[in-house]
Amino acid sequence: MDYNRLKIPDVVICEPKVFLDERGYFTETFREDKLTEFLGYKVNFCQDNESKSNFGVVRGLHYQIAPYTQSKLVRVIKGTVLDVAVDIRKDSHTFGQHIAVELSDSNKRQLFIPKGFANGFVVLSKEAIYTYKVDNYYNKKSERGIAFDDKTLKLDWKLSTNQLESSLKDKHLPSFKSAEYL
Repeated sequence: MDYNRLKIPDVVICEPKVFLDERGYFTETFREDKLTEFLGYKVNFCQDNESKSNFGVVRGLHYQIAPYTQSKLVRVIKGTVLDVAVDIRKDSHTFGQHIAVELSDSNKRQLFIPKGFANGFVVLSKEAIYTYKVDNYYNKKSERGIAFDDKTLKLDWKLSTNQLESSLKDKHLPSFKSAEYL
């Protein structure tokens, strides 16, 4: 696995080595020791989640507040998504900035998103299966979010507004300026 820091250096692209032959492929999708060595700290993943979504579905921007903040390691098993991580650490010099990375079953990239970021994605293929590890359990009372179409953040979801579909809950998330930061 190769690890590369992005323009917000706490967010990391993980590029697995893929071994192909006539039978298919093999790849390691997670190595705790290698991730710990690269990050300089250990992340204790405790829960895996998976979702299936159709073209144009936007999920997010989601996060949890203390004491249930979460780091995530996200990847796509099937299809293609644009994954977005927004820095909501109010004391960070990259506060309000974001990273957008295309993840797919063909590029096999993963995105490590540390605590202090809101996360969301949009499906760019017919459908996508999206999976992620978290280092803290889901807690409904600490669940928060930011509107995916927030005017301050100016996120480019790569699709026109009329192609985007979100849940009723996500349609009522607060703006970035009204959100609860970490």
